[in-house]
Amino acid sequence: MTLQIGILYSRIRKDEKLLLEELRERDHEVEKIDVRKQEFDVGEIPEEFSELDIVVDRCLATSRSLYATKFLEAYGVPVINSHETAEICADKVKNSLALEEAGVPTPATKVAFTKETAMDAIESFGYPCVLKPVVGSWGRLMAKIDSPDAAEAILEHKATLGHYEHKVFYVQEFVEKPGRDIRVLAADGEPIAGMVRSSDHWITNAAKGAETDVFEPDEEAKELVQKASDAVGGGLLGIDLMETADASGSEPESEQRYTVHEVNHTVEFKALDGAVDTDVAGTVVDWLETKAAAAADEELEVTH
Repeated sequence: MTLQIGILYSRIRKDEKLLLEELRERDHEVEKIDVRKQEFDVGEIPEEFSELDIVVDRCLATSRSLYATKFLEAYGVPVINSHETAEICADKVKNSLALEEAGVPTPATKVAFTKETAMDAIESFGYPCVLKPVVGSWGRLMAKIDSPDAAEAILEHKATLGHYEHKVFYVQEFVEKPGRDIRVLAADGEPIAGMVRSSDHWITNAAKGAETDVFEPDEEAKELVQKASDAVGGGLLGIDLMETADASGSEPESEQRYTVHEVNHTVEFKALDGAVDTDVAGTVVDWLETKAAAAADEELEVTH
């Protein structure tokens, strides 16, 4: 079945090119929609959205992603990922709360709104600990805090920044991972592929130059990926896990081998595609076809 699929974007990266190539190879009709040039009417669905079977949100900016998905759902257009999922994943506080509520092991976290209470939170964890922005990706503006002097300097710097989000201090325990972390790309909790990202730096993002290799999820990892996906509402997600000391083999094994530290809703997969044998884009499109068909069936049931 030929589908009409919209790709909502602000910049066509390698990730989007992989998707577009796969969709066109299958003869789907693709509508590229540049969100920077798009107008969203609160009362009437724009013509470019009216005939689409499904829209894939690939916006880079969080604010655009959140508003665009909200409009699409108001228009009755199926969108991947949903506004609810985007809203939870885009904010580290909401992300952490959702994981905790679902019983997913996640690093100990505290949130404060003044320099003084943030300092108290940091002191309660001890050194090192980690200070992260509540909104952000690619490991930007994250700080490993090794001393009280460093804490005071970083908190003072954040307090002088203009945006209100910098007045929210998200403090997290420092997890002693074995020089790497794990990214699993999943569709509604079903792993598509996984990779380990290794680096001498404490931040192991591929965007920061980490080396990548294939990761085959074991049963515990699969279970956590499913639970983390369900916790944020499902969709096409990047679930980031860290191994505990037990998982690295440095201590006797216990019941918990992984901790989930983040779920990403506009996940990049170009590094993953280069690290694994799986046809990542092809598997993603398989899933998109299933979602579009399910949405069409649901609409047909409603109209009848």
